[in-house]
Amino acid sequence: MKEKGKIKLGISIGDFNGIGCEVALKTFQDPRMLDFCTPIIFASNKLISQQKSDLELNISFNGINNASQAVDGKINVVNVWKEAPQLEYGKATDQGGEYAIKSLRAAVAALKSNALDVLVTAPINKNNIQAEDFKFPGHTDFLAQELNGESLMFMVADTLRVGLLTDHIAVKDVAQAITPKLIYEKVATMEKSLKMDFGIRRPKIALLGINPHSGDNGTIGEEDEKILKPAIQELFDQGTLVYGPYSADSFFGSNTHSSFDAILAAYHDQGLIPFKTLSFGKGVNYTAGLEKIRTSPDHGTAYEIAGKGEADESSFKEAVFTAIKVFKNREEYIKLNKNPLQKQKVKRAS
Repeated sequence: MKEKGKIKLGISIGDFNGIGCEVALKTFQDPRMLDFCTPIIFASNKLISQQKSDLELNISFNGINNASQAVDGKINVVNVWKEAPQLEYGKATDQGGEYAIKSLRAAVAALKSNALDVLVTAPINKNNIQAEDFKFPGHTDFLAQELNGESLMFMVADTLRVGLLTDHIAVKDVAQAITPKLIYEKVATMEKSLKMDFGIRRPKIALLGINPHSGDNGTIGEEDEKILKPAIQELFDQGTLVYGPYSADSFFGSNTHSSFDAILAAYHDQGLIPFKTLSFGKGVNYTAGLEKIRTSPDHGTAYEIAGKGEADESSFKEAVFTAIKVFKNREEYIKLNKNPLQKQKVKRAS
């Protein structure tokens, strides 16, 4: 349990040629945000100074050598490197990818050592981060390796929560990748996260079908009949409130999603297109199922507006608030489950 000081919130900067630094700095340009947590940015004084100047941001920051030196009430910057890499706003450069990895690795190391309580990651470019020692399609896969647990890409915005059975794989590989084992694992991870991270005691989960109209009883593909339906029935029989498969084309438009605590989509675009349509600017990408808490905004590097001062920090700010909320919910969950008698509030007779 955390007892002293504010929540230590680490920030990896992503691609510095995108809008990552901008949305992070704009978030904490509002001094009221420093009441909620102590931000610790993993970059360098030189880089943050240049971004601050280029974007004409009215902020001050505290340069430190490691996260343990962070000061509450200030924006802290860990000097992960001393050199000054070249900023080229709006361009996907090799250096942009190289330093995005440096920032991420340093932040994750601090998170693993408990120097941080939570991590918020700014957007990376999935192409220029590829290197001999970094061959991951994105943050989620890297974090799944570094942090214990079964990871789930979980998009959240208020009561709208959408997880993915498969995330960054080609559409042609989706059907083959979905197995009963994968369904059991992802549903279990989602159910546990809903209870522990979001405080929902008896979560209801909906699964979306793989094929159009969930296969129309096998007429349009057999995966829904042979894989999804038996797995859903078995989970339900075991006590998990999981339903489906639902036809994805009408599920959100008909407002059916509002009857569930979370939705598990079969593949990336099936889940993220409706999610971002309904919540863009307020959505958060949360990696559920890990021993540590990581969130990120629901947008990418936005090269087209990088360096212009036009980026909207709303989603990054929501990622900060979500990380803090999940951290507190987990603390409460752990406390209650260590002390089960606290769950019962018995009213004594006067």
